[in-house]
Amino acid sequence: MRIVIAGGHGQIALRLERLLAAAGHEAAGIIRTPEQADDLRAAGAEPVVMDLESASVEMVAAVLQGADAAVFAAGAGPGSGPARKVTVDRDAAVLLADAAERAGVRRFVVVSSMRAAPDHPGDDVFDAYLRAKGEADAYVRAKSSLDWTILRPGMLTNDAGTGLVRLEASTGRGPVPRDDVAAVLAELLETPATAGLTLELTTGSVPVAVAVRAVAGN
Repeated sequence: MRIVIAGGHGQIALRLERLLAAAGHEAAGIIRTPEQADDLRAAGAEPVVMDLESASVEMVAAVLQGADAAVFAAGAGPGSGPARKVTVDRDAAVLLADAAERAGVRRFVVVSSMRAAPDHPGDDVFDAYLRAKGEADAYVRAKSSLDWTILRPGMLTNDAGTGLVRLEASTGRGPVPRDDVAAVLAELLETPATAGLTLELTTGSVPVAVAVRAVAGN
């Protein structure tokens, strides 16, 4: 498969690119600056330099042409204010969804967040982030042209992955290593029967492949 990942230089995205390359897939990562390109090549992915805050639907659709799946893993990141939560965490996800629709790419996987909701209350930056993610998720879920899956990990850590997770519609809060998030994303991409599901993810006791098969009904 050819998989295009928005936010290709993110910590989860780089891990996912390595897994996809190791499995024989073709990964391309959309990145903001050329300086990030070597890291993607080292991960086995093709770098595509494009600013999703200024790109048009046509520009992104051209990148997606011929792809089998798209993954939204971009984020404004720590230190950014509420405005960029909107332009990156919400608007860039909307842009990628529209571009996937235009390019005829049905499979669409989103890295979201627990507690994301369009009506999430509060005035802190993190509250703005959760609203932006919730609005993006709602937009994607309304796209009948997309076979979407939304993954909502718990508190992300850089601990080594265990390969053991809890993956359900509702897990309750808990930590999860980025390694295991990437492993679940790779498995979701291989499991089209997970389309239409919004899933929470934490560390657990079930092997990744088994957990994904279970939510897919296999």
